[in-house]
Amino acid sequence: MTDFAQRTIDLARRNVAEGGRPFATVIVRGGEVLAESANKAAQTNDPTAHAEILAIRDACRKLGTEHLVDCTIYVLAHPCPMCLGSLYYCSPREVVFLTTREAYERYYLDDRKYFELSTFYDEFAKTWQRRRLPMRYEPRPDIRLAAMDVYRLWNERNGGQRRSTTVPPG
Repeated sequence: MTDFAQRTIDLARRNVAEGGRPFATVIVRGGEVLAESANKAAQTNDPTAHAEILAIRDACRKLGTEHLVDCTIYVLAHPCPMCLGSLYYCSPREVVFLTTREAYERYYLDDRKYFELSTFYDEFAKTWQRRRLPMRYEPRPDIRLAAMDVYRLWNERNGGQRRSTTVPPG
């Protein structure tokens, strides 16, 4: 049987050797690798090209669904908030992370203008008005009504019922 944790480590190590960042993800279904990726943000100048995001996109495309309920996802490090949100959204059977932020922070730092990994969860918990990232709600009635029309259209196209997507059993 394949050691998926070691495969994740090897993928991340290869990415670092090629000039990328030290993160990788392997998605496993039924004992087989369904998708895998290293972090490609540095190589692509795409701040969303994290390993988890790229591997999730590939796996979902292959399966033709946004749900990965019968998959195990291996990640090199505890997921960042963006990746954590994506992992919740695709609902895998489990996520296995191989190191913690606290363990690797003496070697790696990824601070941005409004994002420091060590304080992000506190920042995220604030109301939108109190966050460091400037945000503004556009309360104009014409804009608000036009925006709400998009949701009404979606509701009408889906039988006029408010419901979530059906999550397949996993």
